[in-house]
Amino acid sequence: MLSNTLQYAYQSYDASINQTIAFRPVVLEQDLSLIHFWMNQPHVIPFWKLAFDLERMRSHLEKAISDPHQTLYIGYLNDVPMSYWESYWAADDIVARCYPAHPADQGIHLLIGSPEFLGKGYALPLLRAMVTFQFQHSETQKIIAEPDSRNHKMIHVFQRCGFEFQSEIELLDKRAALMFCERQRFFGRSK
Repeated sequence: MLSNTLQYAYQSYDASINQTIAFRPVVLEQDLSLIHFWMNQPHVIPFWKLAFDLERMRSHLEKAISDPHQTLYIGYLNDVPMSYWESYWAADDIVARCYPAHPADQGIHLLIGSPEFLGKGYALPLLRAMVTFQFQHSETQKIIAEPDSRNHKMIHVFQRCGFEFQSEIELLDKRAALMFCERQRFFGRSK
């Protein structure tokens, strides 16, 4: 359960899965062990490449939390933590070398950490909720994603959410599929 001292940054009910989806910012001491556990899961390792020991994970998260171009979140289903998210300003990210980023473009990284939540149809509703949350910033007209080109399941989920493939790009740690989700397209789709 969520500590009484923490508040969700975003919460919505999704009738398609009959669950409440919520996100709250990562708190290092509270979330370190959980994120460490998730990053060391066999389904996560090939795409995130962060299967570090606990102290190296602490250092990685400290740096990531202090980076003003991104915000890290824990995602919940019915108050159970089960996913990790990074929302970032694309213009301040390395991906801006790959397309003409607008200052209000946001990007997204995600993983479903707990294996018991895989294969249950949660990825799309969770992604829709995060994109809706990101579009609450009124100046944001585009959300971008750059999943690993080998991650066909996630590319398919992004497409079902309204993201459109742009091109393959080379990033420092992967060959990625650059994908855009325009505000008008996202809110014009039937959910």
